[in-house]
Amino acid sequence: MATLMPYPIMFESRRRSIQRFLKLPILKIEKFWFPLLKYILRTQFKNKQELKVAINRMQGRDKNVFMISLILDKRALPLYWQILPKRGCSNLREEQSLRSPILGLLKNYKIVLLRDREFGSVQLASWLCEENIRFVLRVKQGRYIQEKGEEFKRLSECGLVLGRRFYLKGVKVTKHKGFSCFDVAAYWRRKYRNSGEDEGWYLLTNIGPLKQAVTAFKCRSGIEAMFKDCKTGGYNLEKNYACDDRLKTLILLRALAYSCAILQGRKFKQRGIQKYISRLIESRLSQRRHSSFWIGLYGQSWVLGMELCHTTIAELMKIRRNKRTFFHKGLRAMSLILSSF
Repeated sequence: MATLMPYPIMFESRRRSIQRFLKLPILKIEKFWFPLLKYILRTQFKNKQELKVAINRMQGRDKNVFMISLILDKRALPLYWQILPKRGCSNLREEQSLRSPILGLLKNYKIVLLRDREFGSVQLASWLCEENIRFVLRVKQGRYIQEKGEEFKRLSECGLVLGRRFYLKGVKVTKHKGFSCFDVAAYWRRKYRNSGEDEGWYLLTNIGPLKQAVTAFKCRSGIEAMFKDCKTGGYNLEKNYACDDRLKTLILLRALAYSCAILQGRKFKQRGIQKYISRLIESRLSQRRHSSFWIGLYGQSWVLGMELCHTTIAELMKIRRNKRTFFHKGLRAMSLILSSF
């Protein structure tokens, strides 16, 4: 941050200024981030709209960041996070403390909670049922289930093979007492070009049919993409040595920058100018090449390059007079990008 900060003082002074800035009491999630989130939710989503929310951990050098995020355009918008004073899995109490501030924030929307395999998935499902929250939670294949009138068996013994799927309604999960019955959706995607999962998905859910549960859980990959962007993909969070308080503030600033890029990318798509910013699709792929996050970043880089090389670009445009119509369209796209900042 000190390297890129355009402030005309010596580097060490810039670094210390940033350290003091990160200690400001206003830079707290509840005071600074929640008001912005309310504005984003109000402008981007309608009341009672279904929102998919994912929970996951991000393991840093010596920190364990526990985060809940909103899935948006194949990425995830950070909602709330905590620094866990330990490594490894979280427990039910820690997950409840993470969700409690968010439930009030999202009270006007229909929430579908997505969670990968972790300790306490069955306990979590029971608590979510009590709170009337819909969910799709992946559980380990070693879990025991019991269908009506049958003996207990492991999920791995249910016959799921590559390219198959099934749906079990109202089964008891685990041999422990005190847990309600859930639906179990099982799915193992067939491999394409030697790419695919090494084992199937066993999903604990209460949202309905097999297809709906599997489609919802696939959206959870957005939080993995966000973690990659925050770590090796650009923000290098895993190499951070900051203490817990400063790390929380750094994550807040990253969340702000990340959210801005996603929202700008969505706006560029709505205005139909993404074809000027990046490659849309490849012949081998059925899906778009870039997410809203990268389109937002590339749009900023494109305009910045124009500002740095304006004179040279103007001379090149004069040489190619037959392309003048296309140049005018591109310049208009640039002006639309600038107007969104």
